[in-house]
Amino acid sequence: MKVCVAGAPGAFGMKHLDALAAIEGVTVTSVVGGQPDDIESFAKERGIGHWTKDLDESLARDDVDAVILATPTQVHAAQTIACMTAGKHVLVEIPMADNLADSKEIVRVQRETGVVAMAGHVRRFNPSHQWIHNKIKAGALTVQQMDVQTYFFRRKNINAKGEQRTWTDHLLWHHACHTVDLFQYQTGGQAVKAFGLQGPEHPELGIAMDMSVGLKAQNGAICTLSLSFNNDGPLGSFFRYICDNGTFIARYDDLVDGHESPIDLSDVAVSDNGIELIDREFLSAIKEGREPNGSVGQCLSAMKTLDRIERSFR
Repeated sequence: MKVCVAGAPGAFGMKHLDALAAIEGVTVTSVVGGQPDDIESFAKERGIGHWTKDLDESLARDDVDAVILATPTQVHAAQTIACMTAGKHVLVEIPMADNLADSKEIVRVQRETGVVAMAGHVRRFNPSHQWIHNKIKAGALTVQQMDVQTYFFRRKNINAKGEQRTWTDHLLWHHACHTVDLFQYQTGGQAVKAFGLQGPEHPELGIAMDMSVGLKAQNGAICTLSLSFNNDGPLGSFFRYICDNGTFIARYDDLVDGHESPIDLSDVAVSDNGIELIDREFLSAIKEGREPNGSVGQCLSAMKTLDRIERSFR
């Protein structure tokens, strides 16, 4: 499998490159950088044969079978559609788009072209959340409530590496998207109720820095999500599952019960790295000619719920 990674050497482009290095039978043949990246030097350091700042240049190459897009949110939709129309399989980092209309168009083009198109909803693949999902499917657990905190300290336009961004992140269409999709994934369908509240906009960034989201599932389960770019530590996302048979707290790839006793996740998946696991699913779906877990079609319901939440702000 010959793969192009667009968005290197950005934070998540690097995560995908490191993940692909752990997967047999994969060669990164092209990297696409942006401003102000020195993509040539980066590619030479990593031993990657082709580099460019023009995605179309990579899409025209015969030695690119699939593309991983770790690029700014605002270009996800256009780039995903460009990959598919060029006949390339594509994994686009979360979110696939920053509005519902573009998300629907992505799904339409995927159905038209028939390529594998997957959204980077990594929470489906983190071993901690996989363990919960497996218990739900086995009938051993039912989620009654999810209480989630997604907290950062980003009062300046910086990325996960603390570097200056050329684009602006978004609490709803990016960070809330993780939890909205995960809640619907764990409860088995589209939320029947969804609303949100947002705090004041940042005077320079033009985005709300604090947000609260409420969801209700068909089976009666609820989710309360708090998000902030104003939080001065601890940072990250913290998921509390209150279930009919126990309480569990997930912190990225770790899981403990309600009394902080660790849960063994060693037999859940072949890796404890969620990014590696989502990349493995993407590549396996291509090889096997099947729809991946986290396909753009499956993830469209999360985008519909985000659209309902955004409209509730107004």
